[in-house]
Amino acid sequence: MPEDRTTSAVEAATAAGPAAAAVSRPLTPRERARARTVADILRLGREHLALHGAAALSLRAVARDLGVVSSAVYRYVESREELLTLLLIDAYNELGDEVDAAVGAVPEGDFGGRFAALGRAVRDWALREPARYGLLFGSPVPGYRAPAERTTGPGTRVISALMAILDGAFRAGKLSARGLRGPAVAAGLAGDLAAIRAEFGLAVPDDLLARGALAWTSLFGAVSFEVFGQYGEETFTDRGQLFDHHLAVLADVAGLPAGAAAP
Repeated sequence: MPEDRTTSAVEAATAAGPAAAAVSRPLTPRERARARTVADILRLGREHLALHGAAALSLRAVARDLGVVSSAVYRYVESREELLTLLLIDAYNELGDEVDAAVGAVPEGDFGGRFAALGRAVRDWALREPARYGLLFGSPVPGYRAPAERTTGPGTRVISALMAILDGAFRAGKLSARGLRGPAVAAGLAGDLAAIRAEFGLAVPDDLLARGALAWTSLFGAVSFEVFGQYGEETFTDRGQLFDHHLAVLADVAGLPAGAAAP
């Protein structure tokens, strides 16, 4: 790819997340100027996403707001699909950063509290950034397919954090089904869970790992219902209390102790 495309050191650092950016070499003046321009394009892309939705995202419109001709923007972002990919990576990493910060603020041995902090961080970010949450977890954008080799790492940061909580609790002897009865894990599912266990280096057994998957999908289901207005305007007067109740139930399902009440 030509040197003036965004797959430079700047884009690579964005794709890999803040840790990679922190250890990369200092940028040259030209790269710093490029980084500022890409940052402006992403900022405008986020604004257009919030105003018009992902399906209507247009590089030409971004160029107009940037004050340049559209051909100049293509030197930095080669297509609308590339802009969508950069916005995905940016949103995944921002969500991952907030989850990591929230979990890290809770003592290591408080696994229920860490789970609650993770869930609240996801909800807080989603309610603050509904358009970006919709890009990540809403309806697919017609004609766009996210490149797995660039988005899988950022996109799995939250589930990786959740798996770390579950695995830490299990290794500490604090993760159990507490007598809750459930179906046996089928052979095909057991194979999938074994692959997940190997990929993440987990010790959590099949039944508890399957429960963790339920907690993960249910967490995002509860957030999505709220973000996308599925409850209706008057169904619940305090959705924060409802969400905290959901978190406590999901912690129980996963075998974790309940987290502290929301401040």
